[in-house]
Amino acid sequence: MHRRSFLAVSAIGATFGATQCCVSPRITHASEQDPLPAATEQAPKGKLDDTSVFKGESLEDWMTLDHEPVKFGWQAKGGEIFLKRSLLRAGHIVTRKEYGDFEMSFDWKIAKGGNSGLKYRVRKYGDRTLGCEYQIYDPNGQQVDGKNKTASLYDLYAPDETAQPKPPGEWNSAKIVLRDGKIEHWLNGIRVVRATLGDAEWERRIAESKFNDAENFSKNRCGRIMLTDHGSDVFYRNFQFWTFEPNC
Repeated sequence: MHRRSFLAVSAIGATFGATQCCVSPRITHASEQDPLPAATEQAPKGKLDDTSVFKGESLEDWMTLDHEPVKFGWQAKGGEIFLKRSLLRAGHIVTRKEYGDFEMSFDWKIAKGGNSGLKYRVRKYGDRTLGCEYQIYDPNGQQVDGKNKTASLYDLYAPDETAQPKPPGEWNSAKIVLRDGKIEHWLNGIRVVRATLGDAEWERRIAESKFNDAENFSKNRCGRIMLTDHGSDVFYRNFQFWTFEPNC
């Protein structure tokens, strides 16, 4: 080998060896890990509910808490289900049908300072009608507990800090997944809540919540869907609803 070639090869080997000895793999500590890892939205594999319940054309498949037809306040028109505030409270409305596991996506918008929400696994607990709730709330500049923020699992789980609702009057996208005892809340394409029904953490949070006196809260496999009336204009559209076996 010529001296010049030998020197070139030696230089390359020295460089490679230095790289190998001086670069070490990055170690990720547990404290650096995101407690709510990013998730990719996937198409649900359940059965699409193509009935009129969520089409925004009629409220015939909805009823009041007294099992009466919805006569005022709430409207279904042009693919939207909405509540226009009036002098008289319209009250909450629930589906006539009960559902088990499901995945639901929808769009929503709310008035400035408004308060509403969509509840699921709804049933009677004594004289109260309760369920788990996807909270929809505009604090209008006020400080609010994390468990009351938009997309929270109301009074139980605060949304991740990545939750960024759009300003009042603008449409947001949402998704609720309830399957095999697992709950997810999504806001504008980002998963912001994860919870497991009935595990130790769930039971601890129930005991510290407003539901602690509702015996067996959330332990029902079937329940209704509720749209809440807290005196605010609120609009829903583009419902997509999938159910999973076993049915209720």
